[in-house]
Amino acid sequence: MKLYQSLFTVAAFLVTQAFAASIAHAATMASQTSASSQENVFVSILPQKLFVQQIGGNLLNIEVMVQPGASPATYEPKPSQMRKLAASKAYFAIGVPFEKAWLDKIAGVNQNMHIIHTDSEIEKITMGSHHHEEQLADHHESGTDHEEHSGLDPHIWLSPILVKQQAATILDGLITLFPQHKEVFQTNYKGFIDRIDTLHDTLKNLFGEQQSKEFMVFHPSWGYFAREYGLTQVPIEIEGKSPKPAQLSELINHALEQEITVIFAQEQFSTKNARIIARAIGGKVVLVDPLALDWFANMEHIGTTFKNAAQ
Repeated sequence: MKLYQSLFTVAAFLVTQAFAASIAHAATMASQTSASSQENVFVSILPQKLFVQQIGGNLLNIEVMVQPGASPATYEPKPSQMRKLAASKAYFAIGVPFEKAWLDKIAGVNQNMHIIHTDSEIEKITMGSHHHEEQLADHHESGTDHEEHSGLDPHIWLSPILVKQQAATILDGLITLFPQHKEVFQTNYKGFIDRIDTLHDTLKNLFGEQQSKEFMVFHPSWGYFAREYGLTQVPIEIEGKSPKPAQLSELINHALEQEITVIFAQEQFSTKNARIIARAIGGKVVLVDPLALDWFANMEHIGTTFKNAAQ
């Protein structure tokens, strides 16, 4: 009797294992089928991946050109990325500097790939400069990799209002490419816009009664953010040029006068001059990332960080 019970137990165990294995195999096949049915598209920077994903949902496989830690000013696509473009249905450009040198080459890889300029309807501002620019412009050395400073500010993804404009362009592009999914895209778009409006209200309330509204940055990425919420960024760079001693002295004096104690920098650029100023004013350097993938969380984090630094 005990032998029969043991055999029955073993048989039940084997059946259970086989069933579990078949379920796992089916899930894997379903996942592979889902992935293979996705349409391939490219974006230039990480925040755009979230924007396109919010509207396209799981219908899209989204590749990012500028890799984490790299600068959109000087990035050079890798051969493996150029090969992947051959299977891409669309490239969502945003107007960052590396596109000036590479976008025509990117388009040439795949003649059937649609280039969608998400910045096409946006009126850009000039790159930020601090209030001593006219006096001290002659004291700056030539920059090495910040060419965008000589023109318009490309950081349009750092303003919720401008992201809403980009979202509308993304929606139109996706509907043109994949009209069969129009209703899905429109539903997702509405949800995305609602989330952006909530974020915008949160940031407006955060800075609504702010008394001190200046913040000092090494690289002036935050012009649109500052304009949106009544702030003033004081950049260490001017037109992408590194400051000489006279420039640094002026910035140090300004920071002391305004009681600025935090200098914001980002990993894509050198923090040397930011640290020189921080030491001189008895302050600190805080890294902030304008290129984080989790755009919603990052924007709230940035807002809180700027707010705390100005108190």
